[in-house]
Amino acid sequence: MTARRVVVLLVAVLLFYAVVIGRQGVELLGDHRWTVKALGIGVLLLPLVGAVLVAGEVRFGLATQRLGRALGPEDESAADTPADDEADPDEAFDRRADAVRQEPENWRAWYRLAMAYGDAHDTPRGRKAMRQAVRLEAAQRSSGPSPDAARAHDRD
Repeated sequence: MTARRVVVLLVAVLLFYAVVIGRQGVELLGDHRWTVKALGIGVLLLPLVGAVLVAGEVRFGLATQRLGRALGPEDESAADTPADDEADPDEAFDRRADAVRQEPENWRAWYRLAMAYGDAHDTPRGRKAMRQAVRLEAAQRSSGPSPDAARAHDRD
């Protein structure tokens, strides 16, 4: 099952849950006791919290996908191949961590480091690195093209 199908399925489940729990919350609000009304408000907040969390994860996934597409065509050199294809994944990870240390403002380096963390099954650090890549790319996009991008465009 593709990631996109999983996301669609989870969003559909969240919507179903929101409708079912929302109806219960509305019923609780109709009770004359204030404690039951407070419980109804709490029940209505649950799907809202779930929707906010899911929306954040979907935005993160879309941003990650966008960075992967942006990096894909530029990432042809052997130094940038995924760690799975290399003889020594530890060496690839070290090289990617060094690239981040050398250029901490380079979203591409952070993206590659996040992928190396993923290859190492270190999801928390991989997500943290990917969030940094997303932030840096967004900042770069909002400030306009980088000098490197301008030079590459001039060569075309």
